[in-house]
Amino acid sequence: MHMTRPKDPQVVQHSNFSILAAVILAALCPRSGCCGADDKTAGYLFAHMMKSDYGRLYYSVSTDALHWTLLNDGKRMCEDYRGHPDICQGHDKRFYMTGGSGTVTLWVSDNLVSWSKFLEFNLDVYKTPDFEPQEKTYGAPKIYYDEDTAQYLITWHTSQNKKLREKPEHYWSGQRTLYIISKNLTTFTEPKRLFQYDMATIDVIVRKIDGRYYAVIKDELYPSFDWTNGKAIRIASSENLTGPWTKPSPRITPNFREAPTLIPRPDGKGWYLYYEQYPGVQYGCSTARKPSGPWYDVYIKEYDVPENARHGCMIPISQRQYDAIMGAYGR
Repeated sequence: MHMTRPKDPQVVQHSNFSILAAVILAALCPRSGCCGADDKTAGYLFAHMMKSDYGRLYYSVSTDALHWTLLNDGKRMCEDYRGHPDICQGHDKRFYMTGGSGTVTLWVSDNLVSWSKFLEFNLDVYKTPDFEPQEKTYGAPKIYYDEDTAQYLITWHTSQNKKLREKPEHYWSGQRTLYIISKNLTTFTEPKRLFQYDMATIDVIVRKIDGRYYAVIKDELYPSFDWTNGKAIRIASSENLTGPWTKPSPRITPNFREAPTLIPRPDGKGWYLYYEQYPGVQYGCSTARKPSGPWYDVYIKEYDVPENARHGCMIPISQRQYDAIMGAYGR
């Protein structure tokens, strides 16, 4: 059953930076719901692709979460890596990164400096209840380690477009988000659908912040007068890691945005949400006091993402991790 369209779609709220400062008043814990920092946050790592080298791994860093520097003289970080990187710090304090498309690949690192392939597996999406996949694909896998339940959540999207031939962009309108759970990254549950509503979604990340889970979603249905949220970022929330979820918010970005990534502000006064205006046009940035919003655009001259950076993830890092990365690749 299709989700009922919101009756009062909300247009993205635009604001200059001075208004932002007045709106965001209360502090959140900088580490809430984030992976990567084993100590006080000293900087941020952006693991991403490049427009000219899609699917390969590059690093950028920032100390203020706004101005980013491309590392390693603009060269790849790992010659063997393929995929859309997403990183979390796991139960053993090591870092795990997703990759792959025809399979799900996990990479592991002790220090974020070097990566090795940890695991590659091929899930049977045809066993997913109430889902008829068009093909066995694993679009842009994401990984999140939930400390409270000691579980890994791995999500990805795949299409059931056989049922949706009448829809515009039927392959993309058929995309649904699936997930598996693991305690140890050795055994995994069978795939299930993440959301209880039937809605086109891709690039979903999940974070727990202040005792509640938030799913940051790209609404993948083509935009129209009847569905104004299409191809934009929206947010749902839940009391549980895998739902049931609230209906997604109205769009919090302009249309034709994807690959959301969420990081805490260094001042502790909320969050930055970065997202890509595709195909590889530029990155956008919004800010909010809390994930439920309201969200406000950050003035484009206030942040600087490396030109031609594409689809990636950002995580807070400690001084030790920042120094190790800069010592190895800071050129």
